[in-house]
Amino acid sequence: MARIAGVDLPRRKQIGIALRYIYGLGPKNSLVVLAQAGVDARTKTDDLTEGEVARIREVLDSGEFKVEGDLRREVSGNIKALMDMGCYRGLRHRRGLPVRGQRTHTNARTRKGRKGTAIKKKK
Repeated sequence: MARIAGVDLPRRKQIGIALRYIYGLGPKNSLVVLAQAGVDARTKTDDLTEGEVARIREVLDSGEFKVEGDLRREVSGNIKALMDMGCYRGLRHRRGLPVRGQRTHTNARTRKGRKGTAIKKKK
């Protein structure tokens, strides 16, 4: 099993798909990483040699791509900065409401949590 950037990649998938399990790598960037490493995107993860895995790690560690911990830290820092500024988006993050303009009168249950309605007692 290949372990790259602290993530165990799935065994029986093509490496072009398996790299997407790394936070920060999507379809386009995974193919760019493989092209720079000189690895065929259709190769199964099980069939990778140690040299190919090492080349992929080198490309990711070169600093061109922010992945996993660094990217998560940056994103959470950006959200904290918005909250400290007190801007509208920061307030929405702080209150746990949708940030990007969605309606909240109905829907938004994923972000708001369960309904807080009181249970009626029968007499």
